Amino acid sequence: MHPSVSIIFFTTASGAGYGLLALMGLFGAFGLLPADRGVGIVGLGLALGLTTAGLLSSTFHLGHPERAWRALSQWKTSWLSREGVMAILTYMPAVLLAIGWVFMESLGFIFALAGLIAAVLSVITIYCTAMIYASLTPIRQWHNPLTAPNYLLLGLLTGVVALNVIAYMFKAEHGLFAWLMLVLGVAAWAAKRLYWRAIDSEVPVTTRETATGLGHLGKVRPLEPPHTSPNYLQKEMVFRIARDHAVRLRLLVQVLTYAIPVAAALILISTDGSAFGLLLSIMALMFAGIGVLFERWLFFAEAEHTVGLYYN
Repeated sequence: MHPSVSIIFFTTASGAGYGLLALMGLFGAFGLLPADRGVGIVGLGLALGLTTAGLLSSTFHLGHPERAWRALSQWKTSWLSREGVMAILTYMPAVLLAIGWVFMESLGFIFALAGLIAAVLSVITIYCTAMIYASLTPIRQWHNPLTAPNYLLLGLLTGVVALNVIAYMFKAEHGLFAWLMLVLGVAAWAAKRLYWRAIDSEVPVTTRETATGLGHLGKVRPLEPPHTSPNYLQKEMVFRIARDHAVRLRLLVQVLTYAIPVAAALILISTDGSAFGLLLSIMALMFAGIGVLFERWLFFAEAEHTVGLYYN
């Protein structure tokens, strides 16, 4: 698949935003984050800013962005529609949580409940985003049981990396977030490696023979190209990335997205220096942010649509 800039930004920003919102709501509800106005402004502002920017950017890769609202009506059958509905619903408890955290500096029962609801809805929204791709049977790399877990783990990992920076900024760090960054980093790293191994070892179910129904005649090959000039399908659906490039990008993704946050978490767990911890947390966030962009690009670039069989 041809990686679109808007879809890469959407999946990266919304994943990190909802991951951060889920953790803010959860830890705020249980009193593991202070009801401090600064924490609320920076944390919830960043979370809602990322989710809003991501959702807006997702309309740019639609043929008719002005009709995007119509997708909300298909929630019974469409994961895209379900994602839109859940994203809108998530704003309601998130705004209530922000009112309590920022304006009233209170995380009492009502605001704590709003935080828990926002956390649950954020996780569901990330899952719906993942299922948009996991439900597409023509693309075997996406139609994989590991697609949704990878989206969830990556969203929570980027969320906790950002939350760790906020906690150090407002001196609210007490080791929990570093431990969580370590656990999520290792889990997300392992899940991604399992995903890569699965798509590399999987034998394609659909071939030219099965697609044409002529397998009983032997090997099938096209006599001539389907079109005399490049078309939309070739531009959007048939994208090839060299194997050597994919290997190098996978290594880069592992270092930036997973290894650096895991190493930073290990160092943060073993040190008490708040100034050093803040600097290390910021560096981990910067590298992880760059790494996720590469990871998302690779996720789309390595996907092979079945229609590509007619253009090989």
